[in-house]
Amino acid sequence: MKKAEMTKTDKVSNTLSKIVLIVFIVVFAFLVLGIGFCVFNMMPVDGNDSTPITFVVDKGMGKSAIVDKLKKEGIIRNAFIFKIYLRITDDSIFYPGTYSLNKSMNASEIIEVINSGAKQNNEDISVTFIEGKRFPYYVNKISEEFGYSEEEILKVSKDQEFLNKLINKYWFVTTDILNKDIYYPLEGYLFPDTYSFKKDASIETILETLVRQLGEKLKIYQNEMETSKYSIHGLLTLASMVELEAVSATDRENVARVFVSRLEKNIPLGSDVTAYYAHKKEMTVSNQLSNGELNACNAYNTRGTCAIKGLPVGPICSSSYSSIVAAINPAQNDYLFFIADINNKVYFSKTNEEQLNKINELKKQKLWPE
Repeated sequence: MKKAEMTKTDKVSNTLSKIVLIVFIVVFAFLVLGIGFCVFNMMPVDGNDSTPITFVVDKGMGKSAIVDKLKKEGIIRNAFIFKIYLRITDDSIFYPGTYSLNKSMNASEIIEVINSGAKQNNEDISVTFIEGKRFPYYVNKISEEFGYSEEEILKVSKDQEFLNKLINKYWFVTTDILNKDIYYPLEGYLFPDTYSFKKDASIETILETLVRQLGEKLKIYQNEMETSKYSIHGLLTLASMVELEAVSATDRENVARVFVSRLEKNIPLGSDVTAYYAHKKEMTVSNQLSNGELNACNAYNTRGTCAIKGLPVGPICSSSYSSIVAAINPAQNDYLFFIADINNKVYFSKTNEEQLNKINELKKQKLWPE
């Protein structure tokens, strides 16, 4: 009886062993086939076809979209397997750029080529922004240098989360920039200078770098600005007007005083540059505003019958350092009026009568714009 039981046990054991062996063989076979399938699909599409294929990786494209594009253009065999491979080798980074690929490349060679964009995109480039320019100029410049669309840049510049980040991070950026009447929240907060950026710098990085540089320039005047009877936003707005109304540092200090004196006397500032900005027009001799535009009600317009009393709702350009200093520390004078001739020479007057006499004099000398 005992011998029979042992025999039965041995049979069960042998059966289990066979089942385990069969399962192992089946799993191993599937594993080998799976590995073979993956290896096959990572091989070149056509080892004999080295015809160059121009492949473009656009800014903002994710890995999945790039792989799908590789498959669509016939450069890889299987998008699903390629994506798994990328997930395993997570250090692979695809950089925006234009690359030359071909169907004789295997997966690792394709990845290596697109990864080579790292060197190109991490190179430093020098970008110069000019003072006295409006925000659209900065948008256009960033678009030209970095390849972002103007729509993308404008979207980031108005993004509430991004703006709140700047407000919380920098002492001179206040909630004033969130006023609904302001055309561009960061107008006047991008300091004009020459900067060094990585080619693949993000829009946020570019904009914040220019904002941060403004802070560096303002640091020496922080106490004066924070204790001024005008807000920091107001001082930057004043500086932007001064920037467009005068050229020399001395003229800017005197122009700043005229504006401050008019503010103190509750007299409209009467600045042409604000009227032009209100209508998003450049101030040129050939681009004159109509009477309707001069008298239009607008949060920026300080001219005409509907002129606001006080400063515009926000800056109208990015100011130079000398204009900012002039706004913080204007000259001491009794002038309430100023005009400029066709050569941008500025003349100051204490009364409206004095100014009219000066205009007539300039007309006789053919120095007054027609």
